[in-house]
Amino acid sequence: MFRGRMREERFFGNRRRETSFHKGDLKYVVLDLIKDKPRHGYDVIRELEEQSYGLYKPSPGAVYPTLQMLEDLGYVVCKEQDGKKVYTITEQGLEFLAEQKELTDGVKDQMKHRWSFKNIGRMTMVMKEFHELENMLGRGFRYLDAEKTDKIRAVISQAYDEIEEILSSG
Repeated sequence: MFRGRMREERFFGNRRRETSFHKGDLKYVVLDLIKDKPRHGYDVIRELEEQSYGLYKPSPGAVYPTLQMLEDLGYVVCKEQDGKKVYTITEQGLEFLAEQKELTDGVKDQMKHRWSFKNIGRMTMVMKEFHELENMLGRGFRYLDAEKTDKIRAVISQAYDEIEEILSSG
């Protein structure tokens, strides 16, 4: 039923998910958000999720190290407010953004294009269904025996192949 090792790796291997940014671009986006107003890490995550209409939610494992790096570079300062670390841009951070304006604007343009209503509108229902499937599997996983797990994997594998064929048919 499954076609070898590649099938196993597709669903259970260490494949990285595609991100919405090129390596290193998240720092520009985060710093630009903090430029607008002081923010804590969850606020950055929530704002990016809102800007992407829910299609992108950066992980805390990406945002918090980025905030720490920006602080280490002197681009933001951190103060504790109501038990949360709130980050504010520094003069040095503003200068860095100004120096990197072309790059920062390019990243923001990429975000606007990728997350435009035209592009989002077409995928909203597909992603909604995908997340509902993900949630359903998460809720029911502990009750699955080996036979049911194999059946579900076969259905997902077939769906993957069919979607891949649709996408590649141009």
